[in-house]
Amino acid sequence: MPAITPIDALDILLVAYFLFRLMMLIRGTRATAIIKGLAVLFVANLASGWLGLRTVNWILEQGTTVILVALPVVFFPELRRALEHLGRGQLFSRLAGMGPEEVGQVVDPVVRSARLLSESRTGALIVIEREVGLEEYVESGVRMDAAITTELLLNIFTPNTPLHDGAVIIRGQRVAAAGCFLPLTDNPYISSKMGTRHRAGLGVSEQSDALVVIVSEETGTISFAKGGRLERNLDEDSLRMRLTRELSGGRTGNFVRWGGLG
Repeated sequence: MPAITPIDALDILLVAYFLFRLMMLIRGTRATAIIKGLAVLFVANLASGWLGLRTVNWILEQGTTVILVALPVVFFPELRRALEHLGRGQLFSRLAGMGPEEVGQVVDPVVRSARLLSESRTGALIVIEREVGLEEYVESGVRMDAAITTELLLNIFTPNTPLHDGAVIIRGQRVAAAGCFLPLTDNPYISSKMGTRHRAGLGVSEQSDALVVIVSEETGTISFAKGGRLERNLDEDSLRMRLTRELSGGRTGNFVRWGGLG
């Protein structure tokens, strides 16, 4: 058995790191479920060959071939995001959460705005971008590149203004865009009482690892969405705790999946 040289070790580490970054990039997107499905097909193919199920094995092999050919089309959004991250030099960005000062620059104005908007029953949808890029949604709105302040967020969501009905997307410590259009959730079990804001907030959280703050226009309820899950009836302190924990790289909290909730 040949000895492993330092070059071989470096080669293995680079490949492992690249695969890890790729997994982090698609985490929280629909690509994760597709990869799991491919893994099941691969295991079933091996098992059918080992058991001598020739017909089943042949069908699985043909189906796997067709799926592999279709993968570039299926994974087009994820491939585009990966190339976009590579072009912006973000593929190898740090994995740790923000520092305390950076977290405060984002969390404080968002939480204060959510409380004030809740008190006045003004609808709002605030999306905080993380590892998965949201450039396609930023392009659908009005670019701003402005500092995050309570006054700016309150002004954006003032009723009967041009940007009121869209989403605000925060990137880093800046408001990247406002008036953005987001994808609606694919969850068939969501309550019919949920309006477009909640459906859009859940939708973008299903397709990315973004953190989403939603204020209901009808009830003033503050909700928090992450990973296709939604937690409602938050107050200022609980919202601050959740955002701070997530942006600081802390552990994920417990969320209630929409299905069976009224």
